[in-house]
Amino acid sequence: MNTKTLIVITGPTAVGKTKLTIELARHFNVPIINADSRQLFRGMEIGTAAPTDKERQQARHEFTGMLNLEDYYSASMFEQDVLSWLSQHFKEHDIALMSGGSMMYIDAVCNGIDDIPTIRDDIRTMMKQRLQKEGLEALCEELKRLDPEHYEVVDKKNTRRVVHALEICHQTGNTYTSFRKQQKKERPFHLIKIGLNRPREELYERINQRVDNMMEQGLEAEARKLYPQRQLNALNTVGYKEMFAYMDGTWTLEEAIERMKGNTRRYARKQLTWFKRDKDMKWFHPDDKEQILNYISSCI
Repeated sequence: MNTKTLIVITGPTAVGKTKLTIELARHFNVPIINADSRQLFRGMEIGTAAPTDKERQQARHEFTGMLNLEDYYSASMFEQDVLSWLSQHFKEHDIALMSGGSMMYIDAVCNGIDDIPTIRDDIRTMMKQRLQKEGLEALCEELKRLDPEHYEVVDKKNTRRVVHALEICHQTGNTYTSFRKQQKKERPFHLIKIGLNRPREELYERINQRVDNMMEQGLEAEARKLYPQRQLNALNTVGYKEMFAYMDGTWTLEEAIERMKGNTRRYARKQLTWFKRDKDMKWFHPDDKEQILNYISSCI
């Protein structure tokens, strides 16, 4: 077994990853690699539940607040950046720790990103015209028919992702999912994957409470500051989308908050659907720290 080990802590939003991961980071005396794609950006700290100053004092957090909102970043770039960071880290440490809930970012580091074809201009133009003519909902229905597995996990309100999956289907004659199932890349370290979960009602209550806490911490003011940049992809995110709709006059503040809670619960279900497909994932309640440490010890 490889002497170098990457411990991955994941699970749905608001499940309690941060608290447990900080405790593990202190136990193993290592930093935390952030695998939340939105926490990479500066200026979105409240809406993304980024580590607080107090949490940063308890453990060092890598890959947080490193990007400007307009910066382009992808799972494949994250893969390369984290692997480069790990190659240096493992020169002095045997254990590394990564935590977050962004499915494709975690997959990229653990398995490698797939070699997805570049879309031809004629396909891109055709899909752009169809989006304008038929609308996003019709394209979602087509994706459900052509690639039901990806339909289950894709953000159906994210136009770019829905259209891209259909572009792949039309260009290649294969599903987008098929390109996400290529052979895993070999890694020069051992992987321990730990999934955190709670009973559904308990998780939903924590999600609702988190949204309320974000509002108390100043999410509305943060969103107003970001409102002029609302078209940026980084801000196409649960929390900000609802606040922007409120600021546009589409919803009342109360409606936006309820939508935020509902959309966050929906995202949590999507995360669980994705992560539960991974047969290497060992599941625990976030409070079971001793059991988790015992499991890690048994794997190292």
